[in-house]
Amino acid sequence: MKKHLALILAAVFAAALLVGGPAVAKTFKIGVTVIVEHPALQADQKGFEKALEEAGVKVTYDYQNAQGEMANAQAIAQKFASEKVDLVHAIATPTAQAAAKVIKSIPLVYSAVTDPVDAGIVKTMGPDGRNVTGVSDAWPIDRQIGLYHEMAPKAKKWGTIYNAGDANSVKSIGWTREAMKKRGLELVEVTISSSSEVYTAAQSLVGRVDAIYVTSDNMVASAFGSVVKVCNNNKIPLFAGNTDQVKLGAIAALGFNYFQVGYTAGKKAVLILKDGKKPGDIPSGLAEKLDLYVSPKNAKKQGFTIDGQFLKKADKVFD
Repeated sequence: MKKHLALILAAVFAAALLVGGPAVAKTFKIGVTVIVEHPALQADQKGFEKALEEAGVKVTYDYQNAQGEMANAQAIAQKFASEKVDLVHAIATPTAQAAAKVIKSIPLVYSAVTDPVDAGIVKTMGPDGRNVTGVSDAWPIDRQIGLYHEMAPKAKKWGTIYNAGDANSVKSIGWTREAMKKRGLELVEVTISSSSEVYTAAQSLVGRVDAIYVTSDNMVASAFGSVVKVCNNNKIPLFAGNTDQVKLGAIAALGFNYFQVGYTAGKKAVLILKDGKKPGDIPSGLAEKLDLYVSPKNAKKQGFTIDGQFLKKADKVFD
């Protein structure tokens, strides 16, 4: 009798687990690979995490910084591939390229990549059919240069600094040249190969340009304070395309919030981890909403005055 009762109770308990027992949500492991550390890319990752948190997806993150070295980015990609993490979030072009080259079966979501097709990360901005999807941060460079030219019409020679070894930066500079030429402006270019060269590069522009425009270059962004220092000391107006750089010293930026770039990428990760969709069935996306940030305080330090019409147009004014 006792034996039969024990069997019955065991059967009931098993059935309860199968039918009505509480399901234990899986905790996913996401590998995060970033080329360098700076505010825009940090905001990107925060946005990514917020999207998964809002969707109720439990996650542990393994954060890896390549310190600006492609060899490190490749090693990080190999690490995530061998550990078989559930998903990889690759932030910026070099790390996304390294991850796409090594990781072939694990879902890969990239973000902060200007031209993912040209960089070889995806074949198309539509569904790629493989294990990759993500969000481009292609800047509206023509619109930016048009606006900054309106704000500083007397500036005919514009300086810029970028890493010639970064496909993302090279593409952006190409668009910048076109936008400048279209308006009869001259672009003076200085290339770097490491963040430590940014200050010297900025110094080399003193006396040669009327204003400086910093495009989407991660090395320059990681040493942005050096550019600000040179511009403040030499009264050179500094314009950027990343709105986060206005609070760091730029006069103005027409761009998008990198938190939103990461948030959009995070929503794609939710589709994969929570809804079971294949990365290859999810099209890549573009950042769309643009904001104008301006700082009269920074302008004053750089010997520049922002016309009142642009203060009225601004979405945010830092005073």
